[in-house]
Amino acid sequence: MTGTSPSKLDQLKSMTTVVADTGDMESIRTFAPVDATTNPTLILKAAQLPAYEPLVAEAVAWGRGRGRLTSEVADRLAVNFGEELTKIVPGRVSTEVDADLSFDVEGTIEKARAIIAEYARRGVGRERILIKIAATWEGIRAARVLQEEGIDCNMTLVFSLAQAVACADAGAFLISPFVGRILDWHVKATGASFTPETDPGVASVRQIYEYYKAHGVATIVMGASFRNAGEIEALAGCDRLTIAPQLLDELARASGPLPRRLTPNIPADRAPARLNLDEKTFRLLLNEDAMASEKLAEGIRQFSRDLRALRDLVSQRLRASAESAFADL
Repeated sequence: MTGTSPSKLDQLKSMTTVVADTGDMESIRTFAPVDATTNPTLILKAAQLPAYEPLVAEAVAWGRGRGRLTSEVADRLAVNFGEELTKIVPGRVSTEVDADLSFDVEGTIEKARAIIAEYARRGVGRERILIKIAATWEGIRAARVLQEEGIDCNMTLVFSLAQAVACADAGAFLISPFVGRILDWHVKATGASFTPETDPGVASVRQIYEYYKAHGVATIVMGASFRNAGEIEALAGCDRLTIAPQLLDELARASGPLPRRLTPNIPADRAPARLNLDEKTFRLLLNEDAMASEKLAEGIRQFSRDLRALRDLVSQRLRASAESAFADL
């Protein structure tokens, strides 16, 4: 940044709520976002950093002292991170339901209630938390129940308008369309190069945003999974954008004008037609969209894999703790 002109990050903050896509507390303190979002991948990375050893140690000691399952200790670790994040950001913190519950309506509801209850025991109100749920048909059904109970949901792994519309119909608080993963699929499928203006991930978020605004949908659109700063700039004005630390840093260092690209005032001739979705129509539209169906399945597999790795890490720590205690006898 040169002179006194505002950085692109500061300009972005004036029109879009900026969310930190990380479990790294120091990055969040540096860039001062409003909200923070985590997932099993981010928690796994952060849990292996020395700075967050106390959060891991607390969860392990709690689990060993009470004879809890490895999965319960991993859940506590996620809430440990979430609680610390609520002390840093003024807004919401997203905590993810297990990816292996993505096709389990009742399991998702039960886990979400348990997460909210654990936060409540720590004095963190539900108004500070978003429950992240994969935007499968089952996840969307679970979100409808949770929203009716006053538990706000962040619907993740959104790759299509059909998913976005179904989430809105369920009353979801927020959706996270994955810009970069959409781009990845198209680059691999076509071998083509894309600019921010031709980026299919950017186009997808713009389509969803325009649909929501044209039809008065209250659900928040939060673009996610960015591959470069150009994608972020092309979505300036979106309700929210969740951004990784390296791209936050790049925007903080960049100067020059950042024009608003998305506006809630959609001209009548650009208003998209309303979609009416039941389960059969949703599943058919998702099946017809090869990119969306493949990336949704891949995303669930990735989060499930990282959740297993997190549980393995916890299991190793539990064994080490037990062996240390036995050696001290």
